[in-house]
Parts: sequence; C-alpha cells; structure tokens
Amino acid sequence: MSAVFVTGTGTEVGKTFVTTALIHALRRRGRSVDALKPVASGFDPVQPGASDTALLLAALRRPPTEEAIARMSPWRFAAPLSPDMAARRERRRIDFDALLADTRRAIDQTPDLLLIEGIGGLMVPLDERHTVLDWIVALDARVLLVGGSYLGGISHALTALELLRTRRLDTAAMIVSETPCGVDLSETVATIARFAGAVPIIGLPRLPDAEAAHPALQRAADLF
Repeated sequence: MSAVFVTGTGTEVGKTFVTTALIHALRRRGRSVDALKPVASGFDPVQPGASDTALLLAALRRPPTEEAIARMSPWRFAAPLSPDMAARRERRRIDFDALLADTRRAIDQTPDLLLIEGIGGLMVPLDERHTVLDWIVALDARVLLVGGSYLGGISHALTALELLRTRRLDTAAMIVSETPCGVDLSETVATIARFAGAVPIIGLPRLPDAEAAHPALQRAADLF
C-alpha cells in the first residue's frame, strides 16, 4: 500500500480538481485507487452533493450517501474557514491524535494507492497547536503540492516547496493549475522549476472536466 498527501500552496488552488482528475487518470491505467478527505470546512449538510467530498466519491464511482460522506470526511464543519476557526464556531475541536489514527488506519486498509486530500494550504491550523504540515510530517507521507498560476503564485509555491524541503518530506511533484486571468502557465512553471531542484513541476491547463485526459495528468500518474 502507499499514500500520497495532496496539499496546496493556499486555498482554492484546485486540490480537489487535481485529486479527482488523478483518480480518473489512475483508474484508466487499471490502478486501484481510493481517496480520503478527513477534514472539510464550508460543508453544507443540506446540499452534500455540492461538497468536495461528494466530488471525490463521484470520481470513485460511489454514491454520496450520508454514510459514505461521513466515512471519507469525519470532521466536517459548516463555516468556510480554517478548521480550527470553523470548529470553534460549533464549539468543537479536531482531536489531532484521532485524526492521525483515522488517517493511518485508512492507509493500512488500502491495498494499492490512497490519495489523501488536505484542507487549505500547508500552514492552515487544524487546532490550537497543529497545522496541515504537522499532519503530513506525522504521517511521513509522500506529498503532491498543488498551486496556481495567479500573480503571486510563484512566491507561494517556492515558500511551500522550501517548507517541505526543510521538513525532509518526499515531494513527488508540484502541479501548477492554470488560474483564470492569471500569469502565463508555461512561464510560471518554468520559473518555479528553476528553483525547485529535483521536484518535477507540472503545468495543468484548464480542462473541461476532471475526467478529461491530458498529458500532464498522465505524467503525474506515472509518479505513483
């Protein structure tokens, strides 16, 4: 079994799209792949089908039943805020040890590849003391970093890559997702790559949907 933690340089950079697109790309290769998104904020229980969790389940060809959503995303919060803030609004908190145990159990139970989608960016707080980066370090998981081609995205990308390098994490690749009205994608990729060392930097143009095949996704799938 193996696991890849999909994290971002920030929020709204395309983590869920990349994760679902990778699920389709890997399944086309005959791989057995599963997904997990343990923490979700901005979750509307009245419209669960609109959630990122439901999109992941759809990519796995599973109906977004209440049970399936609860299993994939045990920590769900209504407010579209960082998990610590969203949980506080509901007088709840994320038990970091329980989060680790739940994630490790899912990894152990996955026969082939598990894609773990994080929440927000690397340094988003989960509770009073822990960030998403602490979660990744505790798991010692391979990392797939997702960023955007928006203005300022290069600095965000290089900061995140430096954090991952400093923590000695295995960064499989970074995917730069094309941002509407952003900076040229190929130029952004080339600039990040000059500073990224051995980490592959893959540019992903905007696709009609996550099921669309593209060489960038094939290249990413080859890494796993």
